[in-house]
Amino acid sequence: MSPRFLVANDDGFAAQGVRTLADRLRALGEVWVVTPDRERSATSHAISLHKPLRITRHGPREFSLDGTPTDSVYVALHHLMDEPPDLVLSGINHGPNLGNDVIYSGTVSAAMEGALFGYPALAVSLCVPDHQAPFDLAHFETAADFAAKAALSVLERPMPTGVLLNINVPALPRERIRGAKLCRLGYTDWAEAVTVRQDPRGRPYYWIGGERSGHDTIVDSDNAAVAQGLIAVTPIHYDLTDYRSFAYARGLALDGFASTPDTLGNDPLPHPRHPRAAADARQKIPRRPKSG
Repeated sequence: MSPRFLVANDDGFAAQGVRTLADRLRALGEVWVVTPDRERSATSHAISLHKPLRITRHGPREFSLDGTPTDSVYVALHHLMDEPPDLVLSGINHGPNLGNDVIYSGTVSAAMEGALFGYPALAVSLCVPDHQAPFDLAHFETAADFAAKAALSVLERPMPTGVLLNINVPALPRERIRGAKLCRLGYTDWAEAVTVRQDPRGRPYYWIGGERSGHDTIVDSDNAAVAQGLIAVTPIHYDLTDYRSFAYARGLALDGFASTPDTLGNDPLPHPRHPRAAADARQKIPRRPKSG
């Protein structure tokens, strides 16, 4: 039986990256595309709890909604899809998601939403320079080909639960990409900027966020790999605990602060939805009548 893919993004339904990725995956199996209806970059893991969502159907298994990337995956998994996906993919993002970018990234968060519900997930980004346009379609096709290869590999060798692979592809001709490298997250520096403008009535308004101003030079970081023409692949987990800081935290003089048991380790947390719980939960999710 062919695999079933759920594809989301944060650049919107008409973005070149998601169209290229979906087209490439259709050669491998059934593809569902559920995305925001417009640009929703840097929304992180925001979810719409206090407003209704409107969904537009564009064709068989293709939808957009007026919400966030996380909304897209949530609604797809719990309402739109008649059967659960074998893999959740987010992208191809129009720009990098390297280092601390992942904290802000709607692309990575859409994939993480899938991982939180026990599905294997990939976040795929094309590392085009900021504001570069037009985008080179051939570069997106290279990223889509690598994503398809990674998808097949993950389906053959199941991922640990709660983990996604963050994939960053250099915006280079295919022949100049030197391969793929397993990396750690690095650190990206951004110029701190708040730009103040005035509207026609004299009231101030503000644009925040500056340009990338640099990045780490750590040998095994994702930033370094992409700078060397390598595809960076980084496993990411939802557990944000900094285990290295427990020794520091134990020494804090905080009233009523219970001492941490010495047995506390850094073993992976048991995922509440995996392996049996995930399957049971998916069986209980009410599904729409099959519509294709």
